[in-house]
Amino acid sequence: MAKETKEQKHERTKKIFSKLRKMYPQAHCALDFTNAFELLVATILSAQCTDARVNIVMKSFRPRFPTPKSLAHADLSEIEEVIKSTGFFRQKAKSLKSMATDIIEKFRGKVPQTMAELTTLRGVGRKTANVVLGNAFGIAEGIAVDTHVTRVANLLKITTHKEPEKIERDLMELVPKKEWTMATHYLISHGRKICIARSPKCPECGIADLCPSKKIYFPE
Repeated sequence: MAKETKEQKHERTKKIFSKLRKMYPQAHCALDFTNAFELLVATILSAQCTDARVNIVMKSFRPRFPTPKSLAHADLSEIEEVIKSTGFFRQKAKSLKSMATDIIEKFRGKVPQTMAELTTLRGVGRKTANVVLGNAFGIAEGIAVDTHVTRVANLLKITTHKEPEKIERDLMELVPKKEWTMATHYLISHGRKICIARSPKCPECGIADLCPSKKIYFPE
């Protein structure tokens, strides 16, 4: 098979996301939040933890630490107690307290709205910053890349990289900027429902005709 040209990949990617939009019209951020601060906390907690578990924990976290100030002034032991079930709770508690302290001292109590500023906060990398910027502020500075996005994008051959920042760069070249935030939600939705890690449901896949990896899992 001839190697796919850049133009062909762009066209195939356009068709992929056109279909994904129709397949997952309700796609959205799976983390429950009512403001940017809550989303920032929830995204930090989501590392090595399911979104469902984080949403449960946030029900207790929200009334205990409703603002950056309340979190910054809390004892680590108190924070740990609330977030313990998310795993790696001691490290996460330190990150949350440090993050909240910096928001108070450096950003006047407001969650910053730029990639450069957000990534100065402890526990915040590009993925977390993209989630907050895109979903809380409607600002598209990049594409959040998690394990689902990594797997699905590689299987679709719209990237060949494993490193999140390289995958993000590839996707940003292929997907229109106005769709960067939703692109993550579409790929995650597909990864959870159809393109499952251990057993992809290729026969049920609405974009199988555009996926070079289909023959690996479902040879005709």
